[in-house]
Amino acid sequence: MSIFKKSRKYGTTLLCVWLIASGAISLLNAGIPYSGPALAALAIAAGVLILIDR
Repeated sequence: MSIFKKSRKYGTTLLCVWLIASGAISLLNAGIPYSGPALAALAIAAGVLILIDR
């Protein structure tokens, strides 16, 4: 069961990183190549890790 507690922490951490990164990119109008697919992959990974915990 300890594996699920770790996955929730990782999922929440990835979600925080995704929120900060997407907000910063939008706010700064940064033209970072492949930021869309990278943020999408990060969001999917965070969602899966959070969903595994339930």
